[in-house]
Amino acid sequence: MKRLTDFSQAKSLLTRRVPFGSVTLPLEWKARIKDIFGEELCAESVVKRILDDVRDKGDEALLHYTKKLDGVEVGNLEISREEISAAYDETSKELISALKLAAERIRNFHLQCQRKGATAFITGGLGQQARPLERVGMYVPGGAASYPSTVLMAAIPARVAGVKEIIMATPPKKEGSIPAATLVAADIAKVDRIFKIGGAQAIGALAFGTKSVPQVDKICGPGNIFVVLAKKMVYGIVDIDGLQGPSEIMIIADEMADPELCAADLIAQAEHDPLASVVFITTSSALADKVDAKLAKELAPAIPSRALENGIIAVVDTLGEAIELANLFAPEHLSLMVKNADAYLGKITNAGCVFVGDNSPVALGDYIAGPSHILPTGGSAHFDSPLGISDFVKVTNIIALDKATLMKLGRAAVIMAKAEGLLGHAEAIEKRIKRKKR
Repeated sequence: MKRLTDFSQAKSLLTRRVPFGSVTLPLEWKARIKDIFGEELCAESVVKRILDDVRDKGDEALLHYTKKLDGVEVGNLEISREEISAAYDETSKELISALKLAAERIRNFHLQCQRKGATAFITGGLGQQARPLERVGMYVPGGAASYPSTVLMAAIPARVAGVKEIIMATPPKKEGSIPAATLVAADIAKVDRIFKIGGAQAIGALAFGTKSVPQVDKICGPGNIFVVLAKKMVYGIVDIDGLQGPSEIMIIADEMADPELCAADLIAQAEHDPLASVVFITTSSALADKVDAKLAKELAPAIPSRALENGIIAVVDTLGEAIELANLFAPEHLSLMVKNADAYLGKITNAGCVFVGDNSPVALGDYIAGPSHILPTGGSAHFDSPLGISDFVKVTNIIALDKATLMKLGRAAVIMAKAEGLLGHAEAIEKRIKRKKR
């Protein structure tokens, strides 16, 4: 990890108000793109080509890209009920129990956040009508890995919000199947239909609809750079929950922090993705040395090290400077490994989720704490929020004024309409005022 001791340099490196997708792809990814598409293409061009093909060719494009990109030939894109039932037999009772416990905690958290009542009148004939979305698409990363936790984190708040139909897309394994635990989690979370589709082509299928895959109203869930760029490109055709890119962790630690736990938390998030962001900020130069040494000693060969190689260790003078850097960076996960950690919580203005103290590791939030682990990344915590039930509800404003209110407000509205040169607006109001005076 890169070591920084100059606060100004740290501020410069941790400022990232840049367009999403400007990331440099690893050389092996570039080589694979050239091999598949026959030419050098940037990530945006790859995604646009895939989306255009899915929109124009439907299922044919889905099967083509599943074979080309995932190396899998699938006959039926949709998972059957028989496959879901069989998944329970392939999953240990211990894991099923853990998934059910996680589901219960996630559901209870979101139930506490639930908006009460479909229609709420505020005062004076003004109100709002809230309705759940009809159909939501959920993307769950997969392929070589398995993420049943993401199924729970995305589907359960949608169910709590009252979404009528949840469609899930996830990449198949090499033999064409979906990991059993993922299917069990989908059943626990009451997902309606599951499709063996990954990558940008899955986002295209959910956004445009095909013969096999129904078009949805909104797409949620994290993914790699190609998935997130695809979500960005289809926004407007459907809604999206946000642009959740590669995982991020920032730890703020003082001299009392445990270097072993700090290193373990950094490694845990680095293993998600070679493009993951890993940042460690401390007021103790000695702690920085110990964490660096722990990382070098404990990093297993199987864990992708590129994220850590590109990571940052910043030594600052005060915790105030550390918090300033955190609010500037706006990390997905922010861990406070300092004395009296809860006292600093109110000073954090930009973060997807804050983990307070040694007993609240980021990894616990990834699985079972309760709030969704689908969080804003790439600095979008400056303005975006974690996935929650509000993402699955649309609100309609209601205006139902009485005669007295019309007469009270009408003249001011007429004046404003005429000031804007919209005489038809003014006339529509004036006619009502004149009628009411009769």
